[in-house]
Amino acid sequence: MDSILEFLDPLVLDKAWAYAMPQTLISLNQTDSLYPELHDASLPAISAWARDNIYRQMISIYIITAIGAAAIYFICSFLSYYLIYDRRLEYHPRFLKNQVRQEIISSLWAIPFIDIMTLPIFLAEVRGHSRLYTNIDEYGYGWLFASTIAYMIFNDVGIYWIHRLEHHPSVYKFLHKPHHKWIIPTPWAALAFHPMDGFCQSLPYHVFPFVFPIQKYLYLVLFIVVQIWTIVIHDGDMITGHWTEKFINSPAHHTLHHMYFTVNYGQYFTWCDNYFDSHRAPQPELDPIHDALKVMRAKGLVDEQGNPSRRRRVNRALHYHDFMTAA
Repeated sequence: MDSILEFLDPLVLDKAWAYAMPQTLISLNQTDSLYPELHDASLPAISAWARDNIYRQMISIYIITAIGAAAIYFICSFLSYYLIYDRRLEYHPRFLKNQVRQEIISSLWAIPFIDIMTLPIFLAEVRGHSRLYTNIDEYGYGWLFASTIAYMIFNDVGIYWIHRLEHHPSVYKFLHKPHHKWIIPTPWAALAFHPMDGFCQSLPYHVFPFVFPIQKYLYLVLFIVVQIWTIVIHDGDMITGHWTEKFINSPAHHTLHHMYFTVNYGQYFTWCDNYFDSHRAPQPELDPIHDALKVMRAKGLVDEQGNPSRRRRVNRALHYHDFMTAA
């Protein structure tokens, strides 16, 4: 977070804070003759809160994280939903009415509260209490690579156990159940959970830089990648038979987690699920698209092979004709 402030302070935040909290000059009229330069309009405005002011840092961090999280969520979810997600899944019997709208509302409700809970952690980073460092030579390129691997393993193991514990009956209904409202999730469901749930599952990658040294720009990149990956695994893509599915916790694995609840708790990899007997391998017959296609066939929208029926093509042509005529 300190790297983002370093970039945004001279670019926009200094001016914003100078406008919001301008420097007040005491007894200005009494010092006019001694300090005429104080009235020089060409001098840049100054904020009463310096860059290291804790209140300025807190507010700046909160605004940046809120805007950043929402931007990543909307951009990546939009691209995943319209370019990857198989929208035929919306005909699945367990796909809720107005589900996408509900997922978006739930996510937008969660983001501000998660940001409040993570604010003390980001503030501690900015004020130098973490082990983030700037100069790569301080630990060398070997550790730069090793810290990347360590970060992923630390997160994967930590999130696995946090996620699995959240499925314990004494916790589940209070914390994690809202996220499992989406049996057939879309990418918009990536952040649609209880704020405390989101905060708890994010703890491993917030804690890491306080335990291990990691280059701050690398940490920023990895942190953003985590957010994107969280959206990607909700795209419902049930690709099976690929060699990576043995060790990568793919969207197919996470789709099965939403469908069956007690399997595939991992974040990036399947190691913990395999070792602790919670792994369920994706299989073609488990693909929820089969049930969705049954509904579509019953409505005459697709033929037996799953291709759009003549009726559906005619309706599309009529809708296009009506649209062009109205235009």
